[in-house]
Amino acid sequence: MDPSNGQQMEDLHWKLDLLDSIEVGIVVIDRDFRVKVWNEFMHNHSGIHPADIEQQSLFDHFAEIDQDWFRQKTEPVFTLKSPAFVIWEQRPYLFRFTSYRPVTSASDLMYQNITLFPLASRSGEVEHLCVVVYDVTDEVVSKQRLASANEQLRKLSRIDGLTGLYNRRYWEESCELEFKRCMRKRGSSSVVLLDIDYFKSINDTYGHPAGDQVIRSLSRIVRQTVRETDVCGRYGGEEFALVLPDTCAEEAGQVAERIREQVQLQPVQYEGHSIPFTVSLGVCQFNTSFKNHIAWVEHADRALYLAKDGGRNRTCIQS
Repeated sequence: MDPSNGQQMEDLHWKLDLLDSIEVGIVVIDRDFRVKVWNEFMHNHSGIHPADIEQQSLFDHFAEIDQDWFRQKTEPVFTLKSPAFVIWEQRPYLFRFTSYRPVTSASDLMYQNITLFPLASRSGEVEHLCVVVYDVTDEVVSKQRLASANEQLRKLSRIDGLTGLYNRRYWEESCELEFKRCMRKRGSSSVVLLDIDYFKSINDTYGHPAGDQVIRSLSRIVRQTVRETDVCGRYGGEEFALVLPDTCAEEAGQVAERIREQVQLQPVQYEGHSIPFTVSLGVCQFNTSFKNHIAWVEHADRALYLAKDGGRNRTCIQS
């Protein structure tokens, strides 16, 4: 045997052992997408032995690969000798493998980053390319968990703990945005402020926990009455505020009356007591004369004052 051939064979075995020992997928394909190298990582995760896939088309074994997309992605690698990259945000995976750690991982699938780089022959021609598959599932799951936690914190920062409605800060931000939208488009949105009548008397008679139950009951009625596009918030202790987009004063008054009527029909049951309560409401439609959203709210507050001053348990519309 030629000593040089023996050295080449030894080098080849050494390289194959190296490819099988690293924790990334190594696939070498030719221009016809026939598999030339299929390392142990790919064998372990696909269940396909190298002898069963080598010299065969990659597409025959992995129907999940979008052939048109993959051909477009690999063409510059072959022709321009330029590497290409695919990260999981662009495409979650190239090969549909199950998660490497199915017991501890929160994902059933393996998320993958992919590198495609040219393999030039001694003549300089690129007849093969190497596909490197990186398992990034743990990184992705951690990122998703962090994003989920941040989203939960973001939601909690907007929500009033007692009622589940938006808190005052977020409601005012929403009101300001709606005001600006109406200024641009000359909209007909309305603000409604409502307040529980004689709430101090409820607290003094039945206790603060009963008062909290009354507030929760009102918030439930409000949620059931308004649309999904309406923005409802707890404005103060027993005061609530609504932004009703694309709703004129007359229509907003009808919404307010439905809330008022439902409140009157649903006394709160608390520790053997039936606690009747009522609300007063003030309505104000957007007007281009308002300098800012604060002026809009102030006009709704004036209407609320008129409702209370007029005997409570009624709706007043600011003209």
